[in-house]
Parts: sequence; structure tokens; C-alpha cells
Amino acid sequence: MHFNFHFLKFLCPELEEKFTGLEILECFSQNKDELVIRCGNPDNEINIRANLLPSVSCLSFTDSFKRSKKNTVSLFHELIGKKISSIKEIKFERAFVVGLDNGSTLLFKLHGTRSNILYYLDRSSFPIRLFRNELRDDKEIIIENLSKDLSLDFSTFVSLEGNASKFLPTLGKIPREWLKSKGYIDAPIDQKWVLMEELIDMLESPLYSIIHQGNEYVLSLMPENDVLFQTSDPIEACNELFRYRVVVQSFEKEKSHWIKHLEDQKKRTLAYILKTSQKLEAIENDISPSQMADVIMANLHLIKPGQEEIELLNFYSGKQEMFKLKRDQSPQKYAENLYRKGKNRKKEIEQLYINLEDKEQLLQQTNSWLEELSGFSDFKSLRGFIKSNNLIPKGKEQEDHVPFKRFEVEGFEILVGKSAKANDELLRHFAWKEDIWLHAKDVSGSHVIIKHRSGINFPKSVLERAAELAVYYSKNKNDRLSPVIYTPVKYVRKVKGSPAGAVMVDKENVLMVSPTGPKQ
Repeated sequence: MHFNFHFLKFLCPELEEKFTGLEILECFSQNKDELVIRCGNPDNEINIRANLLPSVSCLSFTDSFKRSKKNTVSLFHELIGKKISSIKEIKFERAFVVGLDNGSTLLFKLHGTRSNILYYLDRSSFPIRLFRNELRDDKEIIIENLSKDLSLDFSTFVSLEGNASKFLPTLGKIPREWLKSKGYIDAPIDQKWVLMEELIDMLESPLYSIIHQGNEYVLSLMPENDVLFQTSDPIEACNELFRYRVVVQSFEKEKSHWIKHLEDQKKRTLAYILKTSQKLEAIENDISPSQMADVIMANLHLIKPGQEEIELLNFYSGKQEMFKLKRDQSPQKYAENLYRKGKNRKKEIEQLYINLEDKEQLLQQTNSWLEELSGFSDFKSLRGFIKSNNLIPKGKEQEDHVPFKRFEVEGFEILVGKSAKANDELLRHFAWKEDIWLHAKDVSGSHVIIKHRSGINFPKSVLERAAELAVYYSKNKNDRLSPVIYTPVKYVRKVKGSPAGAVMVDKENVLMVSPTGPKQ
């Protein structure tokens, strides 16, 4: 109700007493949809701060306001040097006018998300300047046409059949909710009139209360129970509401954002732990390919050429079991492939345990962060926490000027191309002949470069981590295991006329790894 006529009719006389005779010294903006008008005389200074951002529209009247040296623009230059002669509400309208000593006028149109400030040379003409120029319809507003005459007697009330919105359209949401709570909708006309008179009486002698309603802080002129702040001074009410809506509400919104971010991270982490644990259990409970190979090799004499399956004694389980074979492959060759799969299976299990440990540590850290975050009550501590824990990723604008994503593993720098064109640029301008180049085998994907460190060999763990990134940023991203080729950059060359990202590799080695993206 801070932009409601029933509040403005109390606020404006207080403002008129405070501002009359003060000269307008400055008029500027340094935040989107916020205008600051600095007024004063040799003995006094006070500022009108109008925040007309749709989500947090409100006014405040402060003794001091420090103008920033950067990102600020002077506005309404016609006002400078003029003195305020009056501040009047417009009858039954969400607006008030600031009269100036030269006859010009400043209109504060306080229409919620479409609030604006307009400058007039003459009240009977159109405005010559608007604060929010995107509100084009405001160019047609004439001040003299805004005032309304409402008859608030019983006969008018009856003629409107007790329709509160038609009888008193300036009521606003909170008074209408009060009427509804008193059974106004279904009450007979006489009872409605009693409730309306009671409501008008409360609005004529209000106590200003700030309450939390829904997701925002609002000003109420009605009796309230859960009051955050209460005063009989309308200017003090404005200033305190401004603090709640601009400072407290913004802080709570940012804090809620980070709580949701961490809760989502926790949810993803728990889902990963559950899925990976189930996957590990399934793999470990399944018969190992190397054990199958042992059984086949121990029973070669029983297997006939071209046989596709055979029942053998599994000496690991002590049971007769059916073993599948390949008709076009010898039992020895099939067993050799099983041994290789067993080796890869062992590596996969080891990697899954590493991933699980990482995620469990992340879950523990996330729970700790959430507990710490819940205790913050100001921007300084919140933003210090976010910065110290590196919760804000590198801004996109910081990464756009290079063709790669950058990672660090055990002191080695790993670069991952962002696109086919970026792959070419990465190889041409950011790779040295002794760096290691990696790429997912036989599929499209990012080029990956491990930067060489003088006098230090590339550790196997770094090589494997880079290979995991190469698979993750390729079309094999969803495979359980995938081959990655790697070689020194000196053996990688671009063929003239070839498509972006296409290269020839003269010597290569192969790694089998699981796709693993950036650590959470």
C-alpha cells in the first residue's frame, strides 16, 4: 500500500513540510530504473530516492546519498537550481506532484510495475520529459485529468450494490482481503456498509506496518499481527520499507538462489552415488570376463570347432553353467578378448570407486556449505563465503576470447577445444610440438592438449584424466569405455583443404577410459 492513495494523502503533507524551499542540486541515476534527486539549502540536505524497478518499486527520503564516480548519468537538467514550492497528492490516484518555483511540475506516477516520473512545464499540457522512456503511453498523461471525484455516501454505495472495487477503487489488495475475511462478499448490503465504514475509519487513522506477504515485503495501513516494523511516521515507513525491499529482499533472493543451487547439487550428487553404487554392485556380482576365460581355457579339449555355447563346470562357483562362444572365433581368441575385457573391467571398477569417493566428499562439502549458508544475514558475509569457496564459475566473457576450456591436473595445464574451428585454432596457436595431443578415436569431438612442463614427464594419471575429458567432449560421451588416441603434437598435422578440426596423425597410442567431465 506504499503507492496507494490512502497512504500518499498522509505522506505528502509530511514531505511538503520537509522539502518546501529546498533547491534541487542534482538529479542522477546510477542503477537501472532508479532516480536520485538531491535537494538542499545551506542548513539542510535531503534526497528523494525513487526505485522504480518493477520488482522492487519504492521510495525513500535520506539525509545523505553518496554519488558514484562511475556508471552514473545526470538527468532532468531542467530541474537543477529550481526550488520546491509544494508536494500534493492527486485525489484518489496513485500519484503525487512536486511543484517548483518556476511553475513547472514533477509528477510521480506510482502505478506498480509501470511507475514513472514525468516533468511538465504546464499541468494542462503533455510532459516534456520522462524518466522511463519505454512507457510511451505516459507521454499522453495530463496532470489535470488524473484527479477523481468519488462520492462515498450510502446512497452511492447502494446504487453500486456494495461493489467495493467500484465504490472505492483505490483500496488495494490488503484492505480488500480484510473485507473478504470479514465475510463481506456474502453479507447483506447493510452489513457491507458497516464493514466499509469500519474500513474507511481504519484508513483515516492508520498505523504503518511492514509485513512479509508471499515473497515480498509490503506496507500495510491495516491492523496486523506478524509485524516486522511499525511506525506512525509515513516518511519513516517509506525509508524502512525501502530497506526491506531493496536490501533485505535482495539479500534473501540471492541467499535463496545459492541455497537452491547447493540443494540441486546435493540432489544430483545423491542420484549419482545411488546410480554408481548400483552399477558397481551389478558389475561386482556378475561373473568376471577373466574368470570365464579361465574356465574356457581349462576346457579347450571339450569345445568343438564352430560351437556357439557349451555347458561347463565353473570351478569358481562350483556349478555347471552355460558359456557362450563365437562361431567364427577360436576359443583361444575368444578367451583372449575376455581377458582384455576383464582388465578393462578392473580399471572401470577402480574408476567408479574413485568417482564415488569424489562424490561422497562433494556431498559432505555441500552439506557443510548449506549449514554455513543458513546462518548468513548480510551481503558481506554471503559474498565472502561465495568467493572464498569459488562457487561462482569463471564468467563466460572471460572464456570467450580463447578457443578452449582450461583445466589443471596435478600442476599440468589441459586445454580442450570448444568447437571444430576452435580445435584448429588451438592446434595452430596454442600447442607446442612437445605437448601431448589427445582425441576420442574414430568419432568427432574436441582436441585436447596437455601442456609440456620442462624436465617433467607426463604422469599416467594426468594422461588418463585428459583422455577422460577427450571422451567426455566427444560423441562417445555416453559409452561405458571408449578408446582415445594420443601422441606428441609434432606428429599431428593439418591437411590443406580438410574440414575444420580434421587432422592427420602419423604416430599414435591408445588408451581405454570412461568419459568423465569436469569435477563438480
